[in-house]
Amino acid sequence: MQESKFSSSPHRFAVVVALSALVLIAIGGLVTSHGVGMAVPDWPTSYGYSMFTLPFSMWLTGGVFHEHTHRQWASIVGVLVVMLTRWLGGNKSRTPLIIIGIVELLGGFAMHLLGTEWRGAGFFLSGIGGVVLLAGIVWVRNEPAPGPLPKLGWYAFWLVQLQGLLGGLRVVLDAHVFAGTKLGVVFGIFHGCLAQAFLVLLCAIALMTSRWWRQQFGGPPSAGSPGRLNAECQTSARALSAPLLFTTALIFLQLILGATMRHQHAGLAISDFPLAHGQWWPDLDDESIRRYNAARNEVIASEPITAVQVALQMAHRLVAVTILVLVAICFWRIRRASGAEVSWRRFSLVWLALVLAQAGLGAWTVWSNKAADIATLHVVGGALSLVVGAMLCLILFRRAANA
Repeated sequence: MQESKFSSSPHRFAVVVALSALVLIAIGGLVTSHGVGMAVPDWPTSYGYSMFTLPFSMWLTGGVFHEHTHRQWASIVGVLVVMLTRWLGGNKSRTPLIIIGIVELLGGFAMHLLGTEWRGAGFFLSGIGGVVLLAGIVWVRNEPAPGPLPKLGWYAFWLVQLQGLLGGLRVVLDAHVFAGTKLGVVFGIFHGCLAQAFLVLLCAIALMTSRWWRQQFGGPPSAGSPGRLNAECQTSARALSAPLLFTTALIFLQLILGATMRHQHAGLAISDFPLAHGQWWPDLDDESIRRYNAARNEVIASEPITAVQVALQMAHRLVAVTILVLVAICFWRIRRASGAEVSWRRFSLVWLALVLAQAGLGAWTVWSNKAADIATLHVVGGALSLVVGAMLCLILFRRAANA
């Protein structure tokens, strides 16, 4: 495939894949917000049926609709990522995909021989292997994408399979306990956090396949631009990169805290805002915790809250305030930086707007008694805040290296 053709089609497809991953995060947020992560208690089958043959009448009981939709959409995302990997890798990716597909197919068939209880996993692995094998065999011939894009495609390929495995282990090992914590909760937290990193990776691929990115960074360094402007731009990019990276990393830490609270169903360990159990800092002694539990009205809570969960909620609030301040500072510094590009200013404005909206959604989540739709919007907003920060970091680091 010629470079001119590569400039648009893979970018559009990468955008579709990234949007599908964002929708998947939203559906997963609904699953956790409704507390229906175990509405379908087996995996990779669904009540003994293949994932794609479950009778629709069974979707309408309990929380099956949300959980089963999450599984099916995840399968669609997996297929799209395999296609993206093949497209970015070009002809060179065909042989590895064929080998991986054959190995996964053989592994799936081998599971059938281990007994009835392994057949579901065997069908699942065989299905993945079939998709991967077809991607390696049936596809147009094209050249690999430029730069690190083929490698990024392979990262996405392995991450999406790891995500599927973590999602399945969250169901299969839910009843097992390690160090006083259900393994299902532990795998659920990892599953949620990895989903955020996976979305960032897909958005980075979408950005780097865009015509704008190649116009900015694909040719000689700023050919034809005045040297002084180049130097100012590079100096500003270098000065801004570290604080932007730190703020983005803090957002990811905040998402980890949020995922931990959500999967422990401790999102309302503190049920008022801006105060915390009527104080600026809540008491954490045993008597106070008993009093909080007696007054708690979170519908989906299955276990009483603990002092650790209350402290975690306070940490989440403090980090949220810190992020808001830091993003505002980054926005102000970018606006005032000499040599700052229009794209930096636009990204920073969107970033600040998203974080402000996140603060409002966080408060609304508490005031609404953690309504599922509001809590899910809060999850999506957090994912978008991370993505915008990460894309801004990517642009500035690239500009600092090649102004």
